[in-house]
Amino acid sequence: MKMPYTHLLGDIEDRRENMRPSLAVELHRNAVREAVSRFPATNPRVFGSAICGTDEDGSDLDLLVDALPGATLFDLGGLQCELESLLGVHVDLLTPADLPLSFRAKVLEEAQPV
Repeated sequence: MKMPYTHLLGDIEDRRENMRPSLAVELHRNAVREAVSRFPATNPRVFGSAICGTDEDGSDLDLLVDALPGATLFDLGGLQCELESLLGVHVDLLTPADLPLSFRAKVLEEAQPV
């Protein structure tokens, strides 16, 4: 039995491979902020290759958020899924506490608000 809508999965994967994350954020900046506001998270910031200008088609988007009190991994996972659907790129969603101490300060200093 063929699953409904499976033909759309190829389109999503094609989009993920044909867009630079920095461009996806630029095109959907307000929508990203709105999506974050619907979850117990705040202060979305981009870091990594999308900030350095070295991102390529198929790269992931490194996004940092501050989790609000009571936020669960399910909340953050839901936000990650929504952002991936919205942007059409893979999103690596992290909080400052997820970053290793060895480079946390550097990432926090260089991260740019969405």
